[in-house]
Amino acid sequence: MEEVEGARTFGVAGSAYDAYMGRYSTLLARRFADAAGVEFGQDALDVGCGPGALTSVLVERLGAPAVAACDPSTEFVTDCSARHVGVRVEMGRAESIPFETGGFDHVMAQLVLHFVSEPDRAAGEMMRVARPGGLVSACVWDFEEGMEMLRGFWDAASEIDPTAPDEARTLRFGRPGEIADLFDSVEMEDVAESTLIVSSTYSSFEELWSGFLAGVGPAGAYCVSLTDGDRVRLRSALFDRFDAPTGSFTLGAVARCATGRVARR
Repeated sequence: MEEVEGARTFGVAGSAYDAYMGRYSTLLARRFADAAGVEFGQDALDVGCGPGALTSVLVERLGAPAVAACDPSTEFVTDCSARHVGVRVEMGRAESIPFETGGFDHVMAQLVLHFVSEPDRAAGEMMRVARPGGLVSACVWDFEEGMEMLRGFWDAASEIDPTAPDEARTLRFGRPGEIADLFDSVEMEDVAESTLIVSSTYSSFEELWSGFLAGVGPAGAYCVSLTDGDRVRLRSALFDRFDAPTGSFTLGAVARCATGRVARR
């Protein structure tokens, strides 16, 4: 089955992703690993690893032999493998995870659930590859209010195009309770929800804008699809929305996180 449209916008080099979203996801990975209780002596699978923000944190905490990862993007699998020698990185979607049943203490998906075509199937797959009693965890951005970079972008885009595909409208799981409800629906135990907060500082507005011009993710893909004139209008609207910064500025980001335990058989 095909992935949702947004997932197809991540076929880019890891360096482009790092400059655009990695500046947030690297910090988020530490908060996420803390929320999941990742500790030395355990092993973990990073589902939808991208170029490896969470993979890096897992390697730091567990050691490379205890970490595995998968992603449907050839570019990301290549980058993640090169960056994390000793980690088994495979091509694979969350709906069909290419690892053995019951193999991991932690199965984690960071910034992934928004983009899976069959969330119930993905949650079931994450449970399958976790050990009995293992923990499944997922987190995604709150697009409605908490992710300032993307909220500002889509609000600016809507000024020039009321039909702009705002991720708060087109994607699931960014609202409180949505991931927890998914985990409950597939009968995970001890489901708990938390909020993870990070921020990133830009040296200038141009640094922010260049990230969108790389075409990464739904926002970047939308940006580069515009005519030159509309892109100039979008840039101006976004500049005004962030109060016309002339120097460095900081944007915050809120992620919704949930954990659930696989039943002990």
